[in-house]
Amino acid sequence: MRTEKKSRLEGLLPILHWLPRYESRWLRADVIAGVAVVAMIVPKNLGYAEIAGVPVQNGLYAAAAGAIIYALFCTSRQISTGPSSALATVAGGAVIVTGVTGGDAAQLVAAITLVTGILLLLLALLRMGWIAQFLSRAVVTGFLAGAAIDVVVGELPKLTGTSGDGDNVWREFASWIIGLGAIHLPTLVIGAVALAVILALRFWAPKVPGALVLVVGGLVASSLLGLGERGVALVGAVPSGLPVPQVPSLDIVLQNIPEVLLASLALVLIGFSQTAGDARSFATRHHYRINVNQEAVAQGMANVGAGLMQGMPVSTSLSASSLNESAGARTPVASLTTGGLVILTLLFLAPLFSDLPKAVLGAIIIDAVVFGMIDLKEFRRLRRVSRFDFWIAMAAFVGVLSAGVLFGIVIGIALSLAWLIYVSTRPAMPLLGREPGTQVFRDVGLNPADEIIPGIAVIRLDGGLFFATAEAFDERIREIIAGDSPPTALVIDLEGVAFVDSQGAAKLTELIDLTEAEGVTLRLARIKPQILGVLEAQGILGRIGADHCHGNVHRAVEAQQSQRD
Repeated sequence: MRTEKKSRLEGLLPILHWLPRYESRWLRADVIAGVAVVAMIVPKNLGYAEIAGVPVQNGLYAAAAGAIIYALFCTSRQISTGPSSALATVAGGAVIVTGVTGGDAAQLVAAITLVTGILLLLLALLRMGWIAQFLSRAVVTGFLAGAAIDVVVGELPKLTGTSGDGDNVWREFASWIIGLGAIHLPTLVIGAVALAVILALRFWAPKVPGALVLVVGGLVASSLLGLGERGVALVGAVPSGLPVPQVPSLDIVLQNIPEVLLASLALVLIGFSQTAGDARSFATRHHYRINVNQEAVAQGMANVGAGLMQGMPVSTSLSASSLNESAGARTPVASLTTGGLVILTLLFLAPLFSDLPKAVLGAIIIDAVVFGMIDLKEFRRLRRVSRFDFWIAMAAFVGVLSAGVLFGIVIGIALSLAWLIYVSTRPAMPLLGREPGTQVFRDVGLNPADEIIPGIAVIRLDGGLFFATAEAFDERIREIIAGDSPPTALVIDLEGVAFVDSQGAAKLTELIDLTEAEGVTLRLARIKPQILGVLEAQGILGRIGADHCHGNVHRAVEAQQSQRD
């Protein structure tokens, strides 16, 4: 009994399993990896907080809580958890739509983070992690690209010292263009130099932490040149210390329930799908196994902790995780190191960020979202492989630009649902022909040289036969029977049918009536065992006879030809 309880506890808290087995020789690599990740994420998390519309220190609160709590519950050894540009954009979208500001915005984002964590824990409890795959990759690709452009346009005024507003990206960009006559030259110089430096480092010295270089350089320039006195906007007071854990304001949640729920759902769909995929990828490369359900628990607890610490949403950071891996991380001790160092930063270094020019922060944000959220390679792949998916991605992209990030999520979900319905209700139903010299029957559309058997139409249903596909299947069969050369026999290849519901079975009965009325012989081929019971219960096998059910299409065609002869 004691062993069973211990096993259950270790299942819930994997750290209890791996920490007692920790080898001292791993410590150096884990600590180095943790330090490397901190150098990357601290300056970036300041920018992510700006995207989310909360004080910059809140990004560090989330980074510390996310890294430490995730390490306690995770099964992945290389994943680094914290704020990301995509999650910050979703949270920021909710802030914009609700119109809250200041402390209320921080409360709203903390509430969204907390609800996201609770939803992830519910997914784990109900073992519904599959729901994170609901958004198609094409939709996510377009959504993230649109959200990135939305963020970039929002950051442009920081680089020029001007203003810009509007209820969508197009109007906000137009407003910024109109206001360029009031450019603040010192701010423009700082912003242009910062953007040039971080882009140059990305392309010519990618191993150098560009965000860290900019933060240090910006602070030095601010001190030496007195940028604040020259009218350059600065981040402002950043307090030292740690926040007191607290539940976000219930009033803020109740006043904005739709936005909180929608943003939280989007964060689950976007964040956890990436977490599961990245965790599997790292586990495969390093030859160990992860528990996807436990990863949902880990991410859920990390978000609950970040929400209670007045932080913002957290999830897998692929760039930080990749750095964690390349720096030699062997265990989640690397993540614990990262979280501990972020806490030390909050305790002793946070006030230093007060003099950071907002133009420098804007350059960091632009670099992060453009190269972290816009996947041109994937757009090109979609255009090459599936034009339909490409246009779905473009629709999601334009939807975000026109309706905003939060409503863009609704558009993305609607597009995914529409695509799912379209695919489900319109399965492929090709006519088959025989490959010359063989017994193989293939899609005639793809193999026009294949032999069409005179008087015999062979059709394959590539999908389930159920309420959503029954009518389309009926239309296809009637189209074949009423064609220019009506067949005397119809062979239905059921190899691709793994599911038939009551409506699908009833539709097959109707088709038997149709073929009998038209004088067409009906034969079925390659019926899966689980389908036989349904067809027998419906009475279909009794009506057409066992001699009209065949192991493959060739036998069905041979039987029909011998009967005709």
